[in-house]
Amino acid sequence: MRPLNIAVLASGRGTNLQAIIDSIEAGALDAKVVAVLSDRPDPLAFRRAREHGIPVLFVDPAGYRSREAYDAALVEALSAFRPDAVALAGFMRIVTPVLLEAFPRRVVNIHPALLPAFPGLNAQAQAVAYGVRYSGCTVHFVDEGMDTGPVILQSVVPVYQDDTPETLAERILAKEHKTYPAALQLLAEGRLQIRGRRVVIDWDGRVPRKPRDCVLEWQKIKDIQEDRCNE
Repeated sequence: MRPLNIAVLASGRGTNLQAIIDSIEAGALDAKVVAVLSDRPDPLAFRRAREHGIPVLFVDPAGYRSREAYDAALVEALSAFRPDAVALAGFMRIVTPVLLEAFPRRVVNIHPALLPAFPGLNAQAQAVAYGVRYSGCTVHFVDEGMDTGPVILQSVVPVYQDDTPETLAERILAKEHKTYPAALQLLAEGRLQIRGRRVVIDWDGRVPRKPRDCVLEWQKIKDIQEDRCNE
């Protein structure tokens, strides 16, 4: 089985791009980043890509009269790299059906909240303001809505009473760097099936009701919360 060819769309620092690259180089992700594209001329994500010999391309949104026209330009640019999947990693634009139809069920995104809670911008600030006890990150297939696509994987972190949006964001980001490559590996192995709103993961022909790693993750968070209460 050949590696999954991934094109990454990024607008900023590219820390999730770096996590994907690191996972590939560590042998944990059977994939290749074939290109990094951005709507900004020189994001830090480009510098990360260049350090690993990955082609970069700035697709300037100026001059396009609509989001659809811009996405058509993105599709043309992406097609030259023949990606199997398109990974949004801090790409600060809402993609349109033009892009989604060019890569059906192959566009994925990561969001710093447990969707469907807190979609859109400033998800960490939303979580702190709402007073939730848990937050986390979600990897999902992208659809036409804002952070509404079928969920692939989620990871959970506790929210402490003294958290700020910044401290919570840091905790969530550490989870993002593990969860995104894990979800992409499932995609690379052909284990994901979309059934309506649900993503079914095929674990060697079986779908466990309670994945052991998820149970352990929740128990770990419960223990952390209890430790904080006893301090």
